[in-house]
Amino acid sequence: MGRAFEYRKATKMKRWGNMARVFTKLGKQITIAAKEGGPEADTNPRLRVLIQQARKENMPKENVERAIKKATSKEENDYKEMVYEGYAPNGVAIVIETATDNPTRTVANIRSYFNKHGGSLGTSGSVAFMFDHKCVFRIAPKANISLDDLELELIDYGVDELENDEDAIILYGDFANYSSIQKHLEENGFEIFSAEFEYIPNDYKQLTDEQKASVTKLIDKIEEDEDVQNVFHNME
Repeated sequence: MGRAFEYRKATKMKRWGNMARVFTKLGKQITIAAKEGGPEADTNPRLRVLIQQARKENMPKENVERAIKKATSKEENDYKEMVYEGYAPNGVAIVIETATDNPTRTVANIRSYFNKHGGSLGTSGSVAFMFDHKCVFRIAPKANISLDDLELELIDYGVDELENDEDAIILYGDFANYSSIQKHLEENGFEIFSAEFEYIPNDYKQLTDEQKASVTKLIDKIEEDEDVQNVFHNME
């Protein structure tokens, strides 16, 4: 235990630091979830969790409703979820998740960021094997249930790591176990703060401060792009 948590703590929420960007990212995720599973939260588990997360982030109700309506509108372009992989300077592996209505524009932008900052955009699968694709739930602690007892309860549903984080418990499981974990949590009255997917690196690249600075410039530039949802890397 601990590897995934350490990574999360080291990179925690920088990409969500600006409230407007939080709402934009959540809005796209809500639209995609509603498009894939239907606009009714009662019958769409992914949408249900995202709406809960939007409330937690104080996203206005009208923004949520607009994002759901966008999924059913024939006048709106569909968002496509695209994943890009590449190398930053000094051999740091990067995985980028995007939600875009224009993949041609997005890939051109991503490639230009890599080129201008000493990196290289790779092909699908070129660095993803260096990461574990995980579902990550943040839930409210329950009275009279210890972390060890909770781990025993959830292990059969696909949770393979738990950690305490301030006022929440973080659960990690394989990407494929998302639905079974969510179903058990909801059926047993756990409050879900958020549910996300993350790429957790298997190993970390140790760099000097100067090398880190050059990698960080590239990551910051990528994260500024409106189409980018998440950026994951294996820099220590």
